[in-house]
Amino acid sequence: MNKIYISFLAALAIMLLGSCNDFLEEDPTDRLTVDKAITSRSELFLNCVANLYRDVGGSSNAQGLQGTSHGLYDLNTFDTDEAMVPTRGADWYDGGYWQALYTHDFSQADGTGDVWNYLFRQVLACNVSLKRIADFAATHPGENVDEYIAEVRGLRAMYMFYAMDLYGRLPIFDSPTPSASQLALQPRSKVYQYIIDELLAIEPQLSIKSSCLPGEYYGRFTKPVALFLLAKLALNVEVYNDDDWTDDLRPNGSQFFFTLYGNKLNAWEAVVYICDYLSNLGFRMEDDFSTNFAVHNEVSRENIFVIPMDKLLYDSQFVNLFRSRHYNHAAALGLNGENGPCATREALMAFGLFEGQAIDAEDVDPRFALTYYCGQVYDLNGNIITLDDGTPLVYEPWKVALDVSGTPWEKTAGARMRKYEIDPTATMDGRHSDNDIVLMRMADVVLMKAEALLRNGDDGSEPFNEVRERVSAKPMECTLATVLDERQRELAWEGWRRNDLIRFGLFTRAYSDRPQLPGESNGYTTVFPIPGEFLNFTRCSQNPGW
Repeated sequence: MNKIYISFLAALAIMLLGSCNDFLEEDPTDRLTVDKAITSRSELFLNCVANLYRDVGGSSNAQGLQGTSHGLYDLNTFDTDEAMVPTRGADWYDGGYWQALYTHDFSQADGTGDVWNYLFRQVLACNVSLKRIADFAATHPGENVDEYIAEVRGLRAMYMFYAMDLYGRLPIFDSPTPSASQLALQPRSKVYQYIIDELLAIEPQLSIKSSCLPGEYYGRFTKPVALFLLAKLALNVEVYNDDDWTDDLRPNGSQFFFTLYGNKLNAWEAVVYICDYLSNLGFRMEDDFSTNFAVHNEVSRENIFVIPMDKLLYDSQFVNLFRSRHYNHAAALGLNGENGPCATREALMAFGLFEGQAIDAEDVDPRFALTYYCGQVYDLNGNIITLDDGTPLVYEPWKVALDVSGTPWEKTAGARMRKYEIDPTATMDGRHSDNDIVLMRMADVVLMKAEALLRNGDDGSEPFNEVRERVSAKPMECTLATVLDERQRELAWEGWRRNDLIRFGLFTRAYSDRPQLPGESNGYTTVFPIPGEFLNFTRCSQNPGW
């Protein structure tokens, strides 16, 4: 069985290479030696580094780090108190997938393993590239390929970060044809340390340039991306070092240490150090919150890592806005919509709304109007958008429920996603737009700094209120509870809510339309089940509770 599986992986490696770049499609190189297939450093970059970025985004379900349906973003968003996908009559039931995802009944949410497959296809592709780079280096001793090696290892570490966050235990392998022993699931803490070691090892070889600004490093894995991931790893140290997440015990983050540029720092100090380091590299919060999500957001000095989007150049899709808008709302913008995802009641309250209160009340956070369509909506010329019967389209934020079928607000319940500026020239019904998809940005880092200061026994008020002041929100007391709420307000629809709730110990609690599952209080749903196909091949055990 292992030999069969390894053969499958080898075949998959060839398939990946053949589908990721034109050079290999036109002249298959699996029949050629590397020195004949790749004869220069520029060809090496195109075929062993640049080709890997095609799959950071995606054009079909479960592909890409964000932008497609049933993918990594959905697993980090629609099982939280931030957003849901209500069943709307004949729409959005999808075999119970969205209801099972929201209620954490992940064994019934068929397809959660597709993200595992996507992530490990990328790990495998990185391994194939690293082998080819090593072969090239052996036959071209005068060529310096250290930066390419570092970049590909960084990408691999990033995919493993996302996989570890979702699934806990992972196999660790650096071969394009891994042995049976390398496919064994490793404890989460071992995977965690492996990812940290990889990032620390490659960081000195990476460029300090922003990967979000047009130029040579646009869309690439650079030093700032590695530092952002290290900050996330340090902030979540207690979660990721916990090999038994069902025993209600966690290690103490202050007892884990990182060595950064010769400084030995505990996990919380490391987060603070990285935030300051990124500031020194020139990253800062934009004066205007909306700059980060504009149609042409390549100008943002806040964004750290994005999925580059260009309707004429790339295949990557962005379905988040497309899925959320009512059909008539989308049509009035010259686009299309699927009338699905919306904000939960808990999300509304995090922004300071209360049922029956005006959405423009003084105490409502200024980011609410920048993040959600709520109430009556208008087209780009300021005209009221109407329903088919001619009455105004009004989104009903408090009518949201997991199933609104048969209610008067079946098609209008819930505040809808607004965060990204509308691209009126978008194609594919609005899925091909020019807004780069934001994966990592500096405001997140600043809030990580505030949280880390608090966890280390210090005052986090300055960075915490810096984020609030940017949108003219009133200063607020900085506590762990207010930091979590601030992360909800600042980072809504950006795919970090599940990660945050788990770190704060609140992911398994009951909330609107989501009763706690039997036995869930022990934390077993904080990781997804390992796909059964993988377990059948490797004879590994399932994650506890599943």
